[in-house]
Amino acid sequence: MNLSIGIVGLPNVGKSTLFNALLKKQIANVANYPFCTIEPNVGVVEVPDDRLPVLAKIVNTEKIVPAVVEFYDIAGLVRGASQGEGLGNKFLSHIREVAAIVHVVRLFADGNVAHVSSKIDPQTDIQTVETELILADLETITKSKIKDQRSKLQSKDQKEISDLVDKIGKGLNKGIPARHINLTDEEKVIVKQLNLLTIKPVIYAFNVSDDQLNQPEETKKKIKQTTSLYLNAKLENEVLALSPTEQKTYLNQYQLTDTGLNRLIQKSYSVLDLISFLTAGVKEVRAWTIKRGMLAPQAAGVIHSDFEKHFIKADVIPFPQFVEVNGWLKARELGKVQSVGRDYVIKDGEVVEFKIGAT
Repeated sequence: MNLSIGIVGLPNVGKSTLFNALLKKQIANVANYPFCTIEPNVGVVEVPDDRLPVLAKIVNTEKIVPAVVEFYDIAGLVRGASQGEGLGNKFLSHIREVAAIVHVVRLFADGNVAHVSSKIDPQTDIQTVETELILADLETITKSKIKDQRSKLQSKDQKEISDLVDKIGKGLNKGIPARHINLTDEEKVIVKQLNLLTIKPVIYAFNVSDDQLNQPEETKKKIKQTTSLYLNAKLENEVLALSPTEQKTYLNQYQLTDTGLNRLIQKSYSVLDLISFLTAGVKEVRAWTIKRGMLAPQAAGVIHSDFEKHFIKADVIPFPQFVEVNGWLKARELGKVQSVGRDYVIKDGEVVEFKIGAT
C-alpha cells in the first residue's frame, strides 16, 4: 500500500521549494534504497523508521526496504481553477488521484517574493483554495444528479447515492467541505464512488521565515488549523546537505527535534490512520503500510494478493521484545512469539511472519 500525497497551494507560497527538498531527500537516499522519480512532478521518499537498521543487524541482512510516500507536486492554484483558470483542470484532476492533500500556506513575508494578493493573509489563502475545491465538487454533484434524472428506474443503491448526493450538496452550498459533513460509516463507503476533492484529509503546512521559526509560540498563534505543522522550506533544503549529527545541531538552534519533511510524513500517516508492521528475514528487512485495525489475513495480502486467500496463521512479536531476545530463534525458545489467526488485528511496529498454504 503506497501512500500518495498531493502538495497544493497558491503561487509563490514555497510549494516548489518544499517539493525540491523532498527530491533532494530522495536523491540523498538513492545509494541505499531502490527509489526513483516516476515523473518530474512525483517524488518517492522513504518513511523514516529507525527500527529497520536495528532489525537488519539482528537478522544479518544488508537489504532494507522502508515504506514509501509518493509526493505529487500539483500545479499551482489560482482563483477560478474550478472554471479552468490557469492549470485548473489539470490541478483538480491530479488531486483526485491522491489519498491526502498537503496544503502549503505562506506565513513568511518577503518583499522579493510577490504574493498573488499583495498581502500575507493565510486564512484568506486557505479559503481561496478550499472554495475552488468546493466548487469543483458541486459540479461533480450536479453531474451526478443529472445522471440520476435521466434514469427512470433507480435501484436501492442508486437511491442511497442520490440521497447522499443531496445531503453533501446542501453542505457544500453552505461552504462546508465534504470531510466536515457528518456522515455515517455506510455513507463514507458510498461517498467514495463520487471521488470528491473535499472528502480528502488535509494537512496545512505553513511555510515560515527564519525569525518565525525562532519564535514558535508567536508563530503558533497565527495558525488556526488543527491538522497542521509549520516549517521553513528553504531550511529543509539546506539541512539535507548536512550529516545526521550536523542536522541535529542545526535543528536544535530552532528548537526542533526533527526535520519538517519527516514531521510531514508522520503527520500524513496520522491523518490517514496508517501504521507499519515489519518483516525481518535474511533476504530483507521491510516496513509495510496498512490501515489501522487491519486483520492479519488482509495485512498478508498487502505483501502478495494470494497471501490473504491462502492465509493459515501469523507469528507476531512486538519490536522491543524481538530486539531484546535478538531474533526469531530465541524469541520462539522463550515463548515470546504469539501465533495468531484470522481475527487478529495487526498492531503498529509488530514483527510478523506469515504462514501461507499452497497457492
